[in-house]
Amino acid sequence: MRTFFKIFFASLLAIIVSVVVLFFIGVGIIASASSKLINPETASTGSRGVLMIDLGLTLSEQGKDNPLAKFSSEEIYSTPGLYDAVRLIKYAKSDSSIKGIYLKCNDNPNGFATSQELRNALLDFKTSKKFIYAYGDVIPERAYYVANLANKIYCNPKGGLEWKGYALNYMFFKQTLQRLEIEPQIFYAGKFKSATEPLREEKMTEPNRVQSRELLSFLYNELLVTTAAARGLDTASLHDYANKYLIRTADDAARLKLIDGVRYYDEVQGELKSMLKIEQSANINMVALGKYAESVNYKKTSGTDRIALIYAEGDIVDGKGESGQIGSETFRDLVRKARMDDKVKAIVFRVNSGGGSALASENIWREITITRKTKPVILSFGDVAASGGYYLAANADSIFAEPTTITGSIGVFTIIPNMQRFFKNKLGVTFDGVKTADHADAMTVSKPLTDIERSFIQSGVDTIYETFKTRVSEGRKLSMVMVDSIGQGRVWMGKRALELGLVDRLGNIQDAIDCAARMAKLKSYGLREFPEPKNFLDILLGNYQKVAKASAIKEEMGEEAYSVYIAVKKVKSSVGIAQARMPFEISIK
Repeated sequence: MRTFFKIFFASLLAIIVSVVVLFFIGVGIIASASSKLINPETASTGSRGVLMIDLGLTLSEQGKDNPLAKFSSEEIYSTPGLYDAVRLIKYAKSDSSIKGIYLKCNDNPNGFATSQELRNALLDFKTSKKFIYAYGDVIPERAYYVANLANKIYCNPKGGLEWKGYALNYMFFKQTLQRLEIEPQIFYAGKFKSATEPLREEKMTEPNRVQSRELLSFLYNELLVTTAAARGLDTASLHDYANKYLIRTADDAARLKLIDGVRYYDEVQGELKSMLKIEQSANINMVALGKYAESVNYKKTSGTDRIALIYAEGDIVDGKGESGQIGSETFRDLVRKARMDDKVKAIVFRVNSGGGSALASENIWREITITRKTKPVILSFGDVAASGGYYLAANADSIFAEPTTITGSIGVFTIIPNMQRFFKNKLGVTFDGVKTADHADAMTVSKPLTDIERSFIQSGVDTIYETFKTRVSEGRKLSMVMVDSIGQGRVWMGKRALELGLVDRLGNIQDAIDCAARMAKLKSYGLREFPEPKNFLDILLGNYQKVAKASAIKEEMGEEAYSVYIAVKKVKSSVGIAQARMPFEISIK
């Protein structure tokens, strides 16, 4: 026994010592990080700099801090948000240390409105007479859409330019559910509300085909028109190139003048060195976008008055939500905080969301409605502001969208799966129990809904749809008949939404901020951006765990399978909750 206690207390002491040591190591790391955060070492752009923009970088609405960069000796920087990128390009336009921009265009994971806003910023930069060079090994169409405005655009001789038009494909699971003996039990309002089509159909319905074709045609026409203007070509020829699949190699792209020539990377570097008038043996001072953000003061403020800029991106969910979601409690509190702050004279609420919980959207709508009684609230739409993303915005003072923003989708659905036969026949699981009322166990997955329960749920969906239409009718000053005719779950492009009265202006984030300043009668102001940055440990332990998990799953499953996984997760989150969600995921190839 004495030996036992001796070993026990020795082990306990070792554990305590280890915990204490780890604690002080942790304190040291945090102190080091904090000192760098408080007294950052200013990055330098140097002279004869070339701002390097990797189009393969995912630009979220709000920048993402990288706390690990604080400990790295390598040039690792935080990722700017879209508005940050736009402001940085504008700053570089008059920055004498930046001589031009280099676009790396091997990929572009960003949405169409994000790409359009970035492209417009680059067009404005070109008026400075500084150069823009673009290069890629294999240039996809979405990257080419941004890069085609470059003074020179080159491609690897053994690479190529993708030029084949756009395609939009959906995956249907009806037969899969039938084989698994799962009945989805779907309830929806709006003939275009096709979010549930993959579960109830084997192919696209005609209404969905109509709206999908219109959406795709608009985006494809945007590619043709901008390319024709940038390259001095005509849209008919460009469409013919895609239709006949005439561009199969990099040489084909050069011959048909979509690019300026074929070059290896070192040859492009040599040409840039000549333009910069530096020795061929010297290195080009390439300044990454993240480094430039840490080097210059592009967020100038003046005066004591403020405009609050609130970024809302991701699925709309009840409660606080997680990083990358729009939690109703979190964003309701952010709007309220801005309303109660006397220094904040106006609010710009930036939305990039395909929707989610109808109740969560209603709660945010309510807070915006209260707030606009005391100060202007301007809504700015990103890639997507549809269904719940449009719902919460309907009563704003003014709504801005990009021409390529996907919006509308005024409709509702819910799913209550009946998995009784799946459990019994596939897994050998049965259920039994007691209840105090006939419908106490309604909306459980272990049994089918009764006729009364079905009627109750459909009635609830129809009621929420009526409320949705009422919010739009009152906020947009449109008749209920008009709202129903452009509603029914149908999505619209921003340009068409303007014609229908769903938005007030076509413009970007800066246009929305300028509008807010005018409405608040501000001549000088500063921006206060929300959500505010998290502390070091929250970022390190929270966001990075989530990113690491997503990256690991994506790497293991592959891009296509991962997209299916995400779609299934979204269907799972829709079960039993009334959803104001966009009718489909945009994945254009």
